[in-house]
Amino acid sequence: MELRRVVVTGLGALTPIGNTVEEYWNGLISGVSGAAPITYFDASKFRTHFACEVKNFNVEDFIERKEARKMDRYAQYAMVASEEAVRDAGFNFEKLDKDRVGVIWGSGIGGLETFQIEVLNFAAGDGTPKFNPFFIPKMIADIAGGHISIKYGFRGPNFTTVSACASSTNAIIDAFNYIRLGHADAMVTGGSEAAVTIAGMGGFNAMHALSTRNDDPKTASRPMDKDRDGFILGEGAGALVLEEYEHAIARGATIYCEIGGGGMSADAYHITAPHPEGLGAKNVMLNCLRDAGLQASDVDGVNMHGTSTPLGDLAESKAILHVFGEHAYDMNLNSTKSMTGHLLGAAGAIETISSILSLKYGIVPPTINHFTDDENIDPKLNFTFNKAQKRDMNVVMSNTFGFGGHNACVLVKKLAI
Repeated sequence: MELRRVVVTGLGALTPIGNTVEEYWNGLISGVSGAAPITYFDASKFRTHFACEVKNFNVEDFIERKEARKMDRYAQYAMVASEEAVRDAGFNFEKLDKDRVGVIWGSGIGGLETFQIEVLNFAAGDGTPKFNPFFIPKMIADIAGGHISIKYGFRGPNFTTVSACASSTNAIIDAFNYIRLGHADAMVTGGSEAAVTIAGMGGFNAMHALSTRNDDPKTASRPMDKDRDGFILGEGAGALVLEEYEHAIARGATIYCEIGGGGMSADAYHITAPHPEGLGAKNVMLNCLRDAGLQASDVDGVNMHGTSTPLGDLAESKAILHVFGEHAYDMNLNSTKSMTGHLLGAAGAIETISSILSLKYGIVPPTINHFTDDENIDPKLNFTFNKAQKRDMNVVMSNTFGFGGHNACVLVKKLAI
C-alpha cells in the first residue's frame, strides 16, 4: 500500500507569549519570557509563586458565556486555538466531506481545575453530594476534541491521546497516520492544557519539578544552563490542520509544509526521571528518521524537549550527540520552553508550530536565559542561546518526553513538489 502524503494547511495558537500564531511567533523570535507571578490564586504559601499564564484572554470574546461555562479552561483554550487553525485552513464547508475530517486532540491532564473546584466544594460541605451536572463532561480529557467536532460537524476519527508531556505530539502523529493510511482526508489536531491551579502547582512542587526562582521569574526557565533548577508550568493550546496533499492541492489550499514522519519510544526506566544516557530519546529520534526515510545529516534543527531540569536537558543532549554524531555541531538546537514555560500536554503542538514557522521564515527562535555553561553539556553544540538566528531550514524535528517514559518526535519538512 502506498502511503499518502500529509501537509499542514492551518495553524492556531494560544500561548503565554501570544494569543494568536502571529503574536506567538513574534514573541518567540523576540525572546520574550511569559513567566510572571501567578494571578489565578494566592500562591504565596507555595514553593513556586510564578507560572506562564495565558494573558489578556477573555473567553467571551470567542465563546458565548453560556457555552463557555460548560467547559474547563483547557477545553476553552482548545476551542480558541482550533478556531484559528480551521479559519486559517480556509475550508469551503459546503463542499467539504465532513465524514472524512476528524479530530485527534492531546491533553496530559484535562480538566484539573474543574475537578479541583468540585472536590473542594464537596469537602467544604456537610457531606451531602452536590455536584455541578457538567462536572464530568467538563473534566474528562477527551471532551475538547468532542467540542471541536460538534462545532464544525466533523464526523471522522475522533479521540484524545494522553501521554503526559508527549500527548499532543502523539496526537499529531496519530492524525498524520490516519490520513496517510487513507482513513481521513483532513484532521484537526494538537493539544491544550490548563494546569496552573492549586492542585497543579502543589503537585509539581511536591515533586520538586518546578523552578523556585521567585526573585526573578522571567529568567527562571534556563534550559542547558548550569544553574537550571526546574521547569515553569505553562498553559495554552496549539492546533494544526493536517491534510492529504492531493486534497489540499485540489481545493487550492495554502500549504505550510509536509509532515515527514513521526517516532515513538519508551524509556522503560522510571516514572519521572529520564534514562540517564537518553536511551528513549535516542530511540525516538532514530525511529522518526526511519519513518521519514531521511538520514541524520538531512536535519537542520531540533526543537528540544529542553524543560530546564538538571537530568532532562543533559540526557537529551547526550541523545542528540548519539543520533547525529558530528552533524550535531552543524545543527541549530533550541528550547522554546525557555519562553513559554512547559505546557505539558500542549507542549508538542506549540513546539511543532514553532518548528513549522522556522521552515517558513528561515529563523530559529532562541533559547533564552543562558548565563553559565554546564560543563557536562558539550559546548560545541549550538543551542541558539539568547538570540534568534537566521538560517534556511528544510527539515526540523520536535521532541517531547512525558512522565512514565513516553517519548514522541515529529519531523516537518519543506514541501518537495
